[in-house]
Amino acid sequence: MSCQDKLVWYDLVPLFSFFLLKGRCKTCKTKISRQYPIVEFLTGVVFALLFFKFQDLFFWNLLMFTMTYVYYAVLFSILIVISVYDWKHKIIPDGLVLLFGVLAFISVFLFSGSIFNLHIPQTLEVFSGVILAAPFALIWLLSKGAWMGLGDAKLELGLGWLLGLSWGLSAVALAFWSGALVGIVLIVFSKVYSKFFPTKHSLKSEIPFAPFLAMGALIAFVLELSLFPIF
Repeated sequence: MSCQDKLVWYDLVPLFSFFLLKGRCKTCKTKISRQYPIVEFLTGVVFALLFFKFQDLFFWNLLMFTMTYVYYAVLFSILIVISVYDWKHKIIPDGLVLLFGVLAFISVFLFSGSIFNLHIPQTLEVFSGVILAAPFALIWLLSKGAWMGLGDAKLELGLGWLLGLSWGLSAVALAFWSGALVGIVLIVFSKVYSKFFPTKHSLKSEIPFAPFLAMGALIAFVLELSLFPIF
């Protein structure tokens, strides 16, 4: 960004290029943000977990594995971008969440049990996104955006279609629990170790929720987690 130097392929190898360049631009020696290797590492972890989930399919039907794996890899890649953007700017881009929602809705008709299988979904599957997004939208409406952003409701719409009601509820529970835990840790550490925290955190501090929703969705999807097995 600083010198506008054009990068070549060996400058773009995930993780390796960052460490080979010692975290600096090879031309102007400006420091490269740690965001890049962190996101690259997390993306690799997500892709590995998706392979873990579909590994049986890999040995049984390579074509079906490829179609299934690529589709979900794209969906979770979009979730990663949304999460990073929300973490940095505290806003979820409408374009990305719309793309995610459309792909997630299509998956209702293309995948059964998260495996590629053209089928006619049940009514509950079709409306799972709306059902899970409704409470988020209601919280946004009642609080006038003070407690939760409308972007979280839009994201939950797609997550509901991606996961279904049972896995979706599990993902939401994990998101709230992990978000609350991180919030408490930030409040405690910002008071005890104030010199390391340029911004004080309190109960009124705003914490982006999309990263926790994405993490909860990944865990629920990979582990097929049903904390509320009622659907």
